[in-house]
Amino acid sequence: MSDTDPHDEIERLEAQIEDINSKLASCRKFMLVARIALIGGAILLAATLLGAIAFDQRLLLVAIAALLGGIVLWGSNHSTANEAAAELAKAEADRAALIGYLDLHVVTERPTLH
Repeated sequence: MSDTDPHDEIERLEAQIEDINSKLASCRKFMLVARIALIGGAILLAATLLGAIAFDQRLLLVAIAALLGGIVLWGSNHSTANEAAAELAKAEADRAALIGYLDLHVVTERPTLH
């Protein structure tokens, strides 16, 4: 352990854990948007190529862009979420180790305050 106060280090780790949880939530939202774009682009592309809707070059371009953009956005945020999950696990393990390092006592008897 370092020379810093374990309480301060635990507080820092808890703030870091909150930040990482925020990052994970953001990644999940972007991954949902990416899936919607991917599925929408695939459906639009299939409908255009199969003749379900009238062929239009701009519509085909939008479908391909949505499909590729969804793949890239999902992949990028998926890898970021995996990295954040690993950071979160390490921060939580470090916090648990610091808490275990403290000499905590279980309070068995509570005094009444009346």
